[in-house]
Amino acid sequence: MPEILKVIILGIIEGLTEFLPISSTGHLIVATALLHFSGTLGGTFEIFIQLGAVVAVMVYFFGEFVQQLRSIRRDPQVRRLWMALVIAFLPAGVIGVLFGETIKAALFNPVVVAITLILGGIVFIVEERAHIAERASTHREGDITPKQALVVGLAQTIALIPGISRSGASIVGGMFVGLDRTLATKFSFFLAVLTLGPATLYDLLKNLDHIQSNDMLNLGVGALVSGIVAWFSIRWLLRYVATNSFTAFGYYRIIAGLLILVLAAAGTFTA
Repeated sequence: MPEILKVIILGIIEGLTEFLPISSTGHLIVATALLHFSGTLGGTFEIFIQLGAVVAVMVYFFGEFVQQLRSIRRDPQVRRLWMALVIAFLPAGVIGVLFGETIKAALFNPVVVAITLILGGIVFIVEERAHIAERASTHREGDITPKQALVVGLAQTIALIPGISRSGASIVGGMFVGLDRTLATKFSFFLAVLTLGPATLYDLLKNLDHIQSNDMLNLGVGALVSGIVAWFSIRWLLRYVATNSFTAFGYYRIIAGLLILVLAAAGTFTA
């Protein structure tokens, strides 16, 4: 299979899975292994193409972001929202800088992904059966408290382990502290801009000396494809969570994790 076709496939996977609570990084690790894709630059490709998803969020919510920018000086609700986002970003930002390379070297493999997919799936099913979402006390963005934001941020740090899902961890964390399902999902989208944007650029700058001209083509195409697909994924998920629970994602994660373990036991993954 031509390498550029592999890049397009991986971009589609990233766009579909970045904002669904099923772990885009986990899916990319497994997909790159199955496709024998060699242009990962030690994980930089998987991280960089997340930039497309970040741009998709900014495009999808462009009007809202512009309105917030214009009113932030006079609207305390907007200021509280972005203060909450900054607080939620800090834990993962700090831990990612300090331990990101260690995590990539030790945990970016299909077996780890399989285990964390299964564990995360169980959490989703238990959370929905406990009716946590029905006990929501916060329904507006500007009402998110610093304490709630910090819990979401701490939950997001767990997603540095591949297979956990950044969106899944932050959504569950938000619902746990009283955000309703739709608000927790939207807050997770906004948080992606602060979390994934800097992480992507930081990783790219660290590996800039190792990137060849063909790598730049792969990174650009992968990010573009993921951005286009992610825009539709955001639109679909916002509609879905308005009337549905996350139980289906929990079962999907468990089935996917078990399948990956079977493939690993059969020797499908060579690295």
